[in-house]
Amino acid sequence: MFQRFAPLVLLWSCIGTAAAQTAPAPAPAPPATVRVALTTSEGPILLELEKERAPATTANFLRYVDGKRFDGATFYRAMKLAPELGLIQGGLRNDPKKLFPPVVHEPTTSTGLSNTDGVISMARDKPGSATADFFISIGDLSSLDAKPGQPGDNLGFAAFGHVVEGMDVVRRIAAAPTSPTEGEGAMKGQMLAPAIRILTARRVP
Repeated sequence: MFQRFAPLVLLWSCIGTAAAQTAPAPAPAPPATVRVALTTSEGPILLELEKERAPATTANFLRYVDGKRFDGATFYRAMKLAPELGLIQGGLRNDPKKLFPPVVHEPTTSTGLSNTDGVISMARDKPGSATADFFISIGDLSSLDAKPGQPGDNLGFAAFGHVVEGMDVVRRIAAAPTSPTEGEGAMKGQMLAPAIRILTARRVP
């Protein structure tokens, strides 16, 4: 009697083994992120920062957030290259009383990120000089990514997150009036008048 069902049991065993061998592997977990809410005088902006892919840059930004050093800071610059193309820049404007030491530069070639629409990146002079000032891209600014094959300073700007909610606020800030005389060098004519206040910056659970 038991021998009669043995081939059937063996068949089900083989089917189960084959199914186990062909089952798709589980999808890898997405990179770890952390969210930060900027409350501005023009409305809220919700950021998602790349804690895993840009760890040093994200940790630097969170240090200012957790220390409440962005409270009372401003968005002070709007670069308008074309309709729906440009950036807004904010931060502490080199206030020596609030700055931490500069953060190591994490180029886009190492993080896999890109300066595209809604991406937040660190403002800097030379690589490794970024502190508390940052910008949010409007439109495709991948020209600001690292370009190792080009001469000169080709390390680009360190992208470390993106806007999840509030691009309407970003665009409203970008459309705000600028002074035709304020600013130095390439920033002349791009300084917001008046600057847009950052009321608070807080982590979001």
